[in-house]
Amino acid sequence: MTKRLVPTLLVSALLASGCSFIPQLERPAAPVAASYPAANAASTSKAAADIPWQNFFADARLQQLITLALDNNRDLRVAVLNIEQARAQYQIQRAAQFPELGVAAQGSRAASTDGSGYVNTYMVGLSMPSWEIDFWGRIRSLKEQSLAQYLATEEGRKSTQISLVAAVANAWLGLQADEELRAISQRTLQTREESVRLAKLRFDAGASSELDFQQARSLTENARATLAQQTRQRDLDINALTLLVGQQVPAELLASLQGKRLADLPALADVPEGLPSDLLLRRPDIRQAEQSMVAANASIGAARALFFPNVSLTAAAGFANTELSDLFKSGSTTFSIAPSIYLPIFTAGRNQANLEVAETSKKIAAAQYEKAIQTAFREVSDALVSRESLVEQLRAQQAQLEAESSRLNLSNLRYTNGVASYLDLLDAQRSLFTLEQAVVQVRLAQLQNQVLLYKALGGGWTETTQTAAAPAAAAPAQ
Repeated sequence: MTKRLVPTLLVSALLASGCSFIPQLERPAAPVAASYPAANAASTSKAAADIPWQNFFADARLQQLITLALDNNRDLRVAVLNIEQARAQYQIQRAAQFPELGVAAQGSRAASTDGSGYVNTYMVGLSMPSWEIDFWGRIRSLKEQSLAQYLATEEGRKSTQISLVAAVANAWLGLQADEELRAISQRTLQTREESVRLAKLRFDAGASSELDFQQARSLTENARATLAQQTRQRDLDINALTLLVGQQVPAELLASLQGKRLADLPALADVPEGLPSDLLLRRPDIRQAEQSMVAANASIGAARALFFPNVSLTAAAGFANTELSDLFKSGSTTFSIAPSIYLPIFTAGRNQANLEVAETSKKIAAAQYEKAIQTAFREVSDALVSRESLVEQLRAQQAQLEAESSRLNLSNLRYTNGVASYLDLLDAQRSLFTLEQAVVQVRLAQLQNQVLLYKALGGGWTETTQTAAAPAAAAPAQ
């Protein structure tokens, strides 16, 4: 009879623990428009989130840098470790659903009941410490909360990778722009130094005024200052890229930037914008916010369960005897089982406060989920708006640059023939220098906007064929 009692009680307890107070989660409707303000016609091209970064960035040098960053970046490494921590926390919470078994031994000495002296008692055997039978689903709610937190952490790692890939790409493009701007400034400085030399000769010969000479000097020093500023910016950008990569950037990659222009880089792949509803499935940061909302909803179930009786079970089976030498002899076997129940009556409002905290946390998580959707919608919309305007701006500035180049040539001819003043020539030089830099900066903005759109649409993370399985089916920790 006794041998059948324990399994029967355990099975009955497990079957009875089927109640759950987790409320039905109703996800808020997406608080954004059904389409983007600057969306193009529907495209059948592959979605950005389905384009691996190796295919989006065709530059082999950039691919090498991104690979180094994925291997060495410390922020990404912390994100991976956070997943391991969340997985272990889930296993801890899941283990609470199962009874804990162990070997226990104890000895005691107490006065005998008849007052004749003291009696020793020795016991050894299997012991099950107090095990909470999860009638109301409190432990199961906490397990669901931990699982959602684990999944949110996994989505957080994907979001970190997407941001890292985009940051490395933008830093690389910025470095190429730095080199192109420095090349323009160096070429302009050499030209202006020659102009100063000629202006000095003309001034010494009395063919021109000192005003022409000083204006030439001013423009030369302006180009020198600009070059120094751009050199400093390049070095700062190298430091930023080094931090992203997590190690020193290979010298051969930095050397390969010299003599190149942004226009010489391999083109980035074009991506369709899709619909705002796609972001709910493809953006890891939105899925992370959603899992955080699921976790907060599960905590309500655990808080509600605290209002109901707590049922626990303690059991032990083994050997007991007053003589240590007779402990394992026949007749020394013993068994005990002690169910207990606790019903909270007065907790000074603690349980109610716990429930209010859980419900408020759910509302906060829901608001953060909606904010994540709105942020994603804005990022995509901004990138789409900029995509069209930057193309037009670059086209216009390139046409203006061609006009300024012709103007400089004509001003030089007019000045040489004595038709125009030296001031007209210097103004044409200054305008051309400014426009050459502006064209580089607009082209950089256009390329970085393409990277931003790829990132905003969830590109930079592609599921592998062998994904890490969720820990739901893992065995309980020993």
